[in-house]
Amino acid sequence: MKTSIRNILIPALAAAALTAALGGTALAQTAGHDHDGAMPHALSLNDGRKWPTDAPLRAGMKNIRDLVAPELDAAHAGTLDAARYQQLATRIETEVGGIVANCKLEPEADAMLHLVIADIGQGTDAMAGKDDQLRPALGLTKVARAVNQYGSHFDDAGFKPLAENH
Repeated sequence: MKTSIRNILIPALAAAALTAALGGTALAQTAGHDHDGAMPHALSLNDGRKWPTDAPLRAGMKNIRDLVAPELDAAHAGTLDAARYQQLATRIETEVGGIVANCKLEPEADAMLHLVIADIGQGTDAMAGKDDQLRPALGLTKVARAVNQYGSHFDDAGFKPLAENH
């Protein structure tokens, strides 16, 4: 089978972008995770239907949701300190690492999931103080929005959206 530069370069660039967005814990797990398709630019449905999920994805996203939900009001009120944001970011990154390591989705669904994961990574970077352009509270909000995007684009019957009052 003949390999084109496009088949090598596009997945490598997508993996590099995802790696940069995730940082920390999930880096090692994303290094070997690669599919041959190009990464899409915008989250979308699968011909009007939600993308399929698997048990590790549903469990990991539920865990992330459960980490974020009880902290949103405190973040909005400005009562979370830097140490708590760091702790949350680390725990969320660990969950993302587990999701990525156990990925069994078809390439198209996987590409959509990586858009959600990239947003989560940007949010955790802000929470951990790695992004000077985004306050930690806004990073947590970004993670919450990404979790809700997962729920609106992926077939997860048990998913409960986070309140959008943040």
